Amino acid sequence: MRIEGATPPTVEPQQETAWAFLVATFFGAGRLKPAPGSWASAAAVLLWAAFAWAFHPAPWLLALALGCGITLALVLGIPAATIAERESGRHDPGFVVIDEVVGQWTSLLFCPFDWRYALLAFVLFRAIDIIKPVPARQLERLPGGWGILFDDVAAGLYALGIVSLTRFWF
Repeated sequence: MRIEGATPPTVEPQQETAWAFLVATFFGAGRLKPAPGSWASAAAVLLWAAFAWAFHPAPWLLALALGCGITLALVLGIPAATIAERESGRHDPGFVVIDEVVGQWTSLLFCPFDWRYALLAFVLFRAIDIIKPVPARQLERLPGGWGILFDDVAAGLYALGIVSLTRFWF
């Protein structure tokens, strides 16, 4: 029952843990509208392209660097996504996009430095991430950052497989 003229109690917003939100939003890409996940995937492709250009004489070095990037993003991203989810009070909030970065980099892991493969990996990853085939949908149910990130790892692995098969067929 509301009393006329009474003000509702104020709730202090929880302060954001700076490092966690920086990682979870991939340095702010998750704050871009519309479709923050697509912006983050595009940023991941651009970073991959920069590394691919730098390491193009040694493709194995590119794969090693990307593997290290994926590992680092997972190690930092799981706790960051967990904290961002808890502090925002929302399950798998849309501004958490480190999962898209990890998934996109996974889809590009063995791609040659060629815009056609990068575009194919981008489109496939985004489509598979949206559709969420088995087991990606089930991985979403993992707690906190684990579920947020590992469904995108699964989508990235699907896209990686399709891109790799495409390379051998064409």
